[in-house]
Amino acid sequence: MLEYETSDAMLAAVAARHGVAAGRVRPLPEGVANRAFLLGDDLVLRVPRTERFLPDLLKEAAVIPVALRAGVRTAEVVAFDGGGSEVGVPYMVLTRTRGVDLARLDPRAAGMARVLREVGRELGRLHRVARSAPPTPPGPQTASAAPASPALAGVPVDGGGVDPWALTGRLVKEGWIDEEAGRWLGGWFDRLSAHLPASPPLVLVHGDIAPQNLLVLPETARLGGIVDWGDAAFADPASDFAKMPLECVPAMLGGYREETPADAPDWEARVLWFHLTWALGRLAAPAPRPGERHWTAPPAARLLGLLRFFASAPPAPWAGLT
Repeated sequence: MLEYETSDAMLAAVAARHGVAAGRVRPLPEGVANRAFLLGDDLVLRVPRTERFLPDLLKEAAVIPVALRAGVRTAEVVAFDGGGSEVGVPYMVLTRTRGVDLARLDPRAAGMARVLREVGRELGRLHRVARSAPPTPPGPQTASAAPASPALAGVPVDGGGVDPWALTGRLVKEGWIDEEAGRWLGGWFDRLSAHLPASPPLVLVHGDIAPQNLLVLPETARLGGIVDWGDAAFADPASDFAKMPLECVPAMLGGYREETPADAPDWEARVLWFHLTWALGRLAAPAPRPGERHWTAPPAARLLGLLRFFASAPPAPWAGLT
């Protein structure tokens, strides 16, 4: 597989195009998909590690302008070369989003509740973008979905097609859980399913709303912006709450309901469905991932997160969903 090299000459060439001296190019913490560099104080350069990750960068170039028009706080695309014709490798230059990622600040801390409500409001704006012509600019609060840009034709559709009953049966058969636990989990999914819409709307989701992708201004405890749109898709909007620790979700849903008041019923059950299904899915693929910053990297992290949440006397209506 083709690897994209970030040589000093390549970095200097991109920096020069934006009036930045080569000596002011500094590496940023790297992600799984991209290498990142700070260009001066106000720009960020991202280069995919390999050819495998190029489609995600192409997707980001299409999705970010749509998210901005929907009113979401995120970086702007300043320059994009998806073919690598300018400096030999594909790259994207973005405005710098200020802040410290929430993973470094502990998203569960009491002082982060306001930030989490802001994240929920951002998702409420994003989820108005549906699968058809350009989204209207943010205006008065409304629960109706604005149509999407034709530029998003290549954004994948995720139907969320995991059958949790089949998954539970597989875990029993392979010996990961016992039969009684399988029956109990099946009953839990039976009860949750009564709260699910027959045909959930498919809207534009970020796809990786997780602490490391939420930048916070620590001096004001406000959200600076949302970054990393490589997992964006059209999917059930409830899935956008499933990569945050469950303790964070009540505050996020509080903010979300301020943007989508008519679409509020049963959201807790819908979000819990994803958390529980994905927790079992991770149990079925238990390879550890030491060194990864994502809170769900340890195989048991999601299950322990559920235990921690329900053992902490969660607010209504969460306790009634067990």
